[in-house]
Amino acid sequence: MEKTASGSFMRNRRLESFFNASPIPNMGVSWKIGSKKGVGEKPKTDLYVEDDGWMSILISWIRIVTCFVSMMVTTFVWALIMLVLLPWPYERLRQGNIYGHVTGRMLMWILGNPIKIEGAKYSNTRAIYICNHASPIDIFLMMWLTPTGTVGIAKKEIVWYPLFGQLYVLANHLRIDRSNPTAAIQSMKEVARAIVKNKLSLILFPEGTRSKDGRLLPFKKGFVHLAMQSHLPIVPIVLTGTHLAWRKGSLHVRPAPLTVKYLPPIKTDDWTADKIDDHVKMVHDIYIKHLPQPQRPLVVEETPTKS
Repeated sequence: MEKTASGSFMRNRRLESFFNASPIPNMGVSWKIGSKKGVGEKPKTDLYVEDDGWMSILISWIRIVTCFVSMMVTTFVWALIMLVLLPWPYERLRQGNIYGHVTGRMLMWILGNPIKIEGAKYSNTRAIYICNHASPIDIFLMMWLTPTGTVGIAKKEIVWYPLFGQLYVLANHLRIDRSNPTAAIQSMKEVARAIVKNKLSLILFPEGTRSKDGRLLPFKKGFVHLAMQSHLPIVPIVLTGTHLAWRKGSLHVRPAPLTVKYLPPIKTDDWTADKIDDHVKMVHDIYIKHLPQPQRPLVVEETPTKS
């Protein structure tokens, strides 16, 4: 039965990548990839045991090299497509999304981690998608799972990343200058205008950087400003397990089970500038509620001061 479900998904996914705007089927059920268990069964994270033996490391290196070579091939192919589509910005954006769907899905297949996806019905909403960030795998997942018509936002230096950076620019994704606060604010305003004018969605990491240990970091305020200016809802995407699969600064990819959970859209129509901190805290608290204990922020108890 699993072969039938998996084969059906892959056929639908290939057709969808080229003819449809949605990266994952809107089935309203959970499903897994790369696992020998039944479809929709919860990954048994408590059974996961790390293996740092030489065979595990060798397999990890082979997978990483295969990912790199495969990504370079698809990036080169789509760069050629982008050059042909230079006069048509929206088509370049659409092809950039399809590149992400194909490449992200392929990279996750190569890595082989079991994946469970929940709340897929919320993935077709035009919105600002936000996601916690603790591993390079997060980027692969977001490339694959964000819907067509979604732009990314990254630091302006991404243009210097070989091939990928140039494709990012050709795909009409957005960049901001984080080194200059004034320029960053202006860039955010331009981003908001662009997504409203072109009826786009947006994907970003609200922490602004990658967590070293998987624990949730404080959120920047940029996503709230964008929500207020665009009046788009916010769809939180909660990732669990990616920090165990590929840790920051490591080249050892482990077969840890992963979960991608879309939460219901958060309406932002009534958000106001005088409550920005409250909005940030509210969304941050939602993440804390849905993350497992090892990925929640450490609570630091304040020591009372003597008067």
